[in-house]
Amino acid sequence: MSTKKPLSELDSICNQAQQAKLELRRASQSIKDDALKYGAEYILKNVNKLVEANEIDMELASKKDLQTSFVDRLELNKSRIDGMIAGLDKVINLDDPIGKEDKSHISPSGFEVSKMRVPLGVIGIIYESRPNVTADASALCLKSGNACILRGGSEASNSNRVIEECMQLGLEKASLPKFSIQLIKNQDRKLVNEMIKRENEIDLLIPRGGKSLIKIVSEEAKIPVLKHYEGICHVFLDKDADLKKALEITVNAKTYRYGICGTMETLLVSEDIAKIILPKLKIELDRHNVELRGCNDTQNFIETKLANDKDWITEYLAPILAIKIVKNLEDAISHINSFGSGHTDSIVSENLSSVEKFFKEVDSSSVMHNLPTCFADGFEYGLGAEVGISTDKLHARGPVGLEGLTSQKFVIKGQGQLRS
Repeated sequence: MSTKKPLSELDSICNQAQQAKLELRRASQSIKDDALKYGAEYILKNVNKLVEANEIDMELASKKDLQTSFVDRLELNKSRIDGMIAGLDKVINLDDPIGKEDKSHISPSGFEVSKMRVPLGVIGIIYESRPNVTADASALCLKSGNACILRGGSEASNSNRVIEECMQLGLEKASLPKFSIQLIKNQDRKLVNEMIKRENEIDLLIPRGGKSLIKIVSEEAKIPVLKHYEGICHVFLDKDADLKKALEITVNAKTYRYGICGTMETLLVSEDIAKIILPKLKIELDRHNVELRGCNDTQNFIETKLANDKDWITEYLAPILAIKIVKNLEDAISHINSFGSGHTDSIVSENLSSVEKFFKEVDSSSVMHNLPTCFADGFEYGLGAEVGISTDKLHARGPVGLEGLTSQKFVIKGQGQLRS
């Protein structure tokens, strides 16, 4: 009688992903693009089914005490589904990085040396709320030649299953292994603890969610982790800012969508223009019902709640904005580097020397000029989609698209040289 332990769900998923990655490594760009095209077509055909599944998720979420921004990210209306399909189309139109070699050079011994882009293998993605991640992550992993194992949150389980089904149908129609994209159905949290220790079966983990989730994964994983903790993003209104741009950029950076990691959470204002710009900003932000929390100097010009030290390190993901008046550019840079999360920070200025200094000295994954921070998004960067925005400094930083899901290997070409 056999005493062999039966395979768990995660065992089966990892085994299937390991098999699928070998076929994906060999797949041409045209075949991978066909799978994505068919996947997008199946999502389009099943819009009503997806909306109905999402409505079930939203109904269940309404009965729980969840943050408004969390529920906002959960919703999949037809407009957002159209955006999901557009994201797949963008990925299809991107060049496949796999197999691309960089410029070669000749070694001292006369052989040719270059580097080639290769897939990582199997990528595990753990995320909460956002069902669009199921499509975005699937597309980017597939195009970059990686199998993916997805573990979405229980609050989006119905939506995620429909998207997975559509993407898998696309794979099968393109004659690629169905298990290139797999969603873990079991919502037992113990499975996450097991997943993050599969060091010989999963090559990279990408957690997307709240700070507590990312902290647990980062501390306990035995697999490399690509992460960002928070999006404490700043806009700095320089003394040389165009006031019309400053007004419009500030309002857009805060109110475009409160629940995304690129939302501005702190506004820094040069003391030289504070008296002019702050009253105008308050009028506009009051129209959006944004709660303002200002430093002592800010309260000399507009009525706000008094900000405290905690406000400078808080990712609100809500209609709340912290405002601080700074003496100059150096003061702004110092504040950002001290209290920011290394995500995205923007300067509004017509002084190019100030912009250059800001770009060089602000230590963030994205720095911007005369733009709202809500543009921090792989789709907007022309990456097609993203699996997350990394605030790490190794491997990949900022919005992680195709190239961030690859590695490189040296390719050495010789003519029979021997080492003496």
